[in-house]
Amino acid sequence: MNIIPVIDLKDGLVVAAQQGQREHYLPINSRLCRSSRTEDVIDSYLSIYPFKNIYIADLNSITGKGTNEKLIKLMINKYPDIEFWVDSGKSITSLATLIAVNYRPIIGSENQHSTNKFNIKHKFNNHILSLDFFPEQGYRGPLELLNNSNLWPEDIIIMTLDKVGKKSGPDFERLKCFQQKAADKNFIAAGGIRDLEDLMRLKKMGINHALVASALHSGEINQQTIKKLISAT
Repeated sequence: MNIIPVIDLKDGLVVAAQQGQREHYLPINSRLCRSSRTEDVIDSYLSIYPFKNIYIADLNSITGKGTNEKLIKLMINKYPDIEFWVDSGKSITSLATLIAVNYRPIIGSENQHSTNKFNIKHKFNNHILSLDFFPEQGYRGPLELLNNSNLWPEDIIIMTLDKVGKKSGPDFERLKCFQQKAADKNFIAAGGIRDLEDLMRLKKMGINHALVASALHSGEINQQTIKKLISAT
């Protein structure tokens, strides 16, 4: 099981995500890290475990209210041993050239308006698709992208924003449905992961990657948790 720590960036600071209500996100102040500076949060994550992947969501770019691009580039250059998965609200038609070998772009469904370019897989074979589900509204993005698995890359995040910061557990049923639809894809759980039990259940399902933030900041997932997880695999 690969745990991917999450950093949500808003106005240059790391914020605590809560169920997709981005206008209410406040700078992080947790048991793990009292600072909301990106570098401090990354270092706090690395004090738990030498994570090889970190997910960054540039909430300013995603919502069309500025960008944290310079800060993200600084982090990518400062931590060359970490592969950064970055959602900066790009459509696949405007996806930029890779800026570093330790960078993978995330294509969020909420920012896509067409699926015309998704069949040109040789150009975008490094990207990760995020299928985004919001509270009340549900899936946000082109319906064809949701329903046509031929458009999907190998790695797909199932982003259940209703679960983010809620401590209610992952959306196991939704993940199971996607596995049944495309058993050859690598699905990544995002939203609601609370503890070792959730991670073990995901692993048993065949979900081998999970985005985690709240449980790391609260201490529910810590060094001991990760050691138990590793010893059980």
